[in-house]
Amino acid sequence: MNISIEDIDINRLRNDLIDYYGTASLYSPQAVIELSKVENASPYELVMIAINNNFDLENYINQRNLRRYYERN
Repeated sequence: MNISIEDIDINRLRNDLIDYYGTASLYSPQAVIELSKVENASPYELVMIAINNNFDLENYINQRNLRRYYERN
């Protein structure tokens, strides 16, 4: 997978990670800490959090960058 951070819709990724950890926080105190990390993470940190949680980053490619992404791959 050859996705650059510029290709990713960071706002959508952040919102999905917030939903992910927000739901988990109902069952796990650790998720509250992770939720705080997501809310304050840089774009690079968000990508790393997403990868560590098995998010498929291809689902977060900006529509305006989609053609460029597929031309590279």
